[in-house]
Amino acid sequence: MSEEETRVASPFAAMATAWTSFAENAVKGATAANRAAFAAFAPGAESSSADTEETTTTDENEIVEPSVPSVAYEHADWTFERTVEHAADITVGDTVVFSKQLSEDDVRAFAAASGDTNRLHLDDEFAATTRFGGRIAHGTLVSGLVSAALARLPGLTIYLSQELTFEGPVGIGDRVTATVEILEDLGNGQYRLSTVIEDDEQVVVDGEAVVLIDDLPE
Repeated sequence: MSEEETRVASPFAAMATAWTSFAENAVKGATAANRAAFAAFAPGAESSSADTEETTTTDENEIVEPSVPSVAYEHADWTFERTVEHAADITVGDTVVFSKQLSEDDVRAFAAASGDTNRLHLDDEFAATTRFGGRIAHGTLVSGLVSAALARLPGLTIYLSQELTFEGPVGIGDRVTATVEILEDLGNGQYRLSTVIEDDEQVVVDGEAVVLIDDLPE
């Protein structure tokens, strides 16, 4: 799949106004939506404590309790760090770093969920004949780690716009790291951020985003 450049344009003023009026109702459903997503992707996650004890020895795919209240669940293999703990304290220079391995299961699940069944991502023999010499992860799957990092900012983060450039491929099984950094406080809870993803310290995705950060619901 060739990805030269993706730009998601947003009529900023209109979008910001719409989100501001929508946010109050939207955040009320966030907790329920998160629970639904958790149940869908992690059957049995709300099982008894006895069941939980039986699964504590699983591998890096083990589902664990979220480390921050803005996410529904995490996997043992995922890691993240952030420089700020409260939405009211966010300032220019604050960062969130999120890292995970993009596995075979991730690629095939993304292909099924998105409908992007490009053989470059799924067919070894076909992919071996391309410029990449083998299968690679979907660019949009890779860039999704930006969203994962943004979700771990304090508060409830809502995308307003995202601009991305794909700088290089990511192999299946590679561990990739997304770093988002606050570049500018735009006022009214809106921020401009740099969004960078690295694979083995090589930048593979570069861009900027604008987000709106609301307080988490009680």
